[in-house]
Amino acid sequence: MTTIVILFVVFFAVRLAFLAVSIKNEKRLIAKGAVQVGEKTSKILAAAHIIYYFSALASAYYFDVVFNNISLLGAVIVAISLLMLGIIIRDLGEIWTVKVYIAPNHVINRSWLFKTFKHPNYFLNIVPELIGIGLLCQAWWVMMIGLPIYGVILAKRIREEETAMKHLF
Repeated sequence: MTTIVILFVVFFAVRLAFLAVSIKNEKRLIAKGAVQVGEKTSKILAAAHIIYYFSALASAYYFDVVFNNISLLGAVIVAISLLMLGIIIRDLGEIWTVKVYIAPNHVINRSWLFKTFKHPNYFLNIVPELIGIGLLCQAWWVMMIGLPIYGVILAKRIREEETAMKHLF
């Protein structure tokens, strides 16, 4: 259990560091006149993310999960997903936030990553990250219940984002 907790704390700390980047970028975007889209969905998504993370950890604690190859696979998946997030943030630069903002003169990123993968932030970072946390903690019930719920919220977020950016394509 100790290894699971240590890895969980490390991954959560990395997530918080990325959140600090988001907050800094958000302030810059607002100062430049950017408008937030789907504020309510962003709040629900943030809450779902935190609830999922800590439900997985609570599950590991409750079932006294031992770190094994499944946990290792989960840790590797989370590490890769966070690496992908770092690449996504690098590619998007100051327009990357955990919320959706549309800036005046907003430019769509047309890099290889964004041409190849639709919504890489969601499908190369968030979804694998949640699966990885579930595997790390061997939180089967959390994954069975939490992933579909998160998926519904994420689908709403994607629709809002695509609607807000439709005029840019």
